[in-house]
Formats: sequence, structure tokens, C-alpha cells
Amino acid sequence: MSERGGGCGAVKPVRDHGGVAKEEVTEAAPAAEADPSEPRPEDQRPAAADGDDARARRLKRLRLQSVQNMVISTALITLGTLAVYFLTPNGETEQQVRSVEYEVASATAARAAPYPLVVPEGLAGDWRATSVRYEPQGEYGATWRLGFLDPDERYAALAQSDGEPADFVPSVTQNAAETDRTERVGDQEWTVWEGPKYDALVLTEPEVTTVVMGTAPLGQLAKLAGTLEVRETEPTTEG
Repeated sequence: MSERGGGCGAVKPVRDHGGVAKEEVTEAAPAAEADPSEPRPEDQRPAAADGDDARARRLKRLRLQSVQNMVISTALITLGTLAVYFLTPNGETEQQVRSVEYEVASATAARAAPYPLVVPEGLAGDWRATSVRYEPQGEYGATWRLGFLDPDERYAALAQSDGEPADFVPSVTQNAAETDRTERVGDQEWTVWEGPKYDALVLTEPEVTTVVMGTAPLGQLAKLAGTLEVRETEPTTEG
């Protein structure tokens, strides 16, 4: 019998010419070394995979650009809307500013109001009324409002309420604040209020608070206040 040595090649029995068996040792071929110039299997990526990655990156960039464009567009629209709001009287757009008649509305409101309701009398014709509204049970009580544009297209408005003046005046003037100044109009002293949007003349009486306010200068507001008179109501007839 023959033995196998550690690390040697395979042992193969052979016979010589005399008939005696001999052992022939064959050396095992050494393992082939990897060529460092050849790419490793893990480094070999299909070309299709690289193409998929490139497409994914392009899609991601497109999505980011779309989001950025949407944010910029939204910001521009918002800024434009705010500009129109602050530059147009009473927050109305140019298309919404139109002349209105207030004779019938004021007569109806005067009959319903729990206080002497006033309207301009003898106001120059180049002032035009743009809004009229009466709320019998508004947030600040019974509220009467009448808006105008002066000859220079500046906003001026009348507002009356029997609600609490400390709440009503800041609300209707959009956060104007009372000053220590007064303006004499006719035989009455009106208190001057100043604010970031509207200035105002305020007359506080036991039954009602009357406010004349707007973006028009104080002189124009005083002119409007000077034309205010109690709206007479026609007696109702029973028949």
C-alpha cells in the first residue's frame, strides 16, 4: 500500500520492467493567480444599471426644479395679491370699485337703526359712493357703513355703531390708535385716530359712535364729516 504525503501531488502506482510496483508522484499544478489588471467581478456592473441610475438622477433633478418653480410662482402671486389689496381702497380690486346709490338703502337703514343714522348732504359731485351696508345685528351691534372715493380716488368712509367704541373703532379702522389731538368740525370736536392703513375722525356720543376714516388726508376726512346730517325717515302710512 502507498501513503499520501501532505501537500504533495497525487501518488500513482506504476510497474517497472521487472514487475515490481513503484510509486510515481505527480506534482499538482499551482492555482492561477488573478491578474490585477482585470476588473473584479464585484466591479463589473451592467451598462443598463448605469443608465437606470442616470435616469433616476435626472428625474430627481426635474422634481426638485418643479417644486422650486411652484414655490416661486406661489410667492409671486401672493405678493401681487397683497399689493393689490393694500393699494386699492377698502381692499377691493379695480374691477370691484363701482359707483352705488345709497338713497333707498339709507332710508331703510334709518328706519331700522336704534340711533340717529347720518348720511352726507351736499357732498361735491366728484365724490362717488362705492359701497353701502347696514347690519342690524353685527359683531359690534347695529352697524351702518358708507364708502366713498374722493376726487383724487382716495378712500374715505363713514361708519356708525351702537356697540362698544373701544372694540368698534380699532376694528373698523384696522388697528388705528387714538391720539391726543382733536379736529373741530362744525360745532363738534372729533378725536383724531392714526393707523398703519387708515386715519380717522371719531365722534363718541351716548347712543352711537360715528367714524370717518380712510386713506384720504385728514382735510378730506374733515370735509366728509362736515356734510353729515341725520337721515330723516318718511312717516309710514297705515291704510
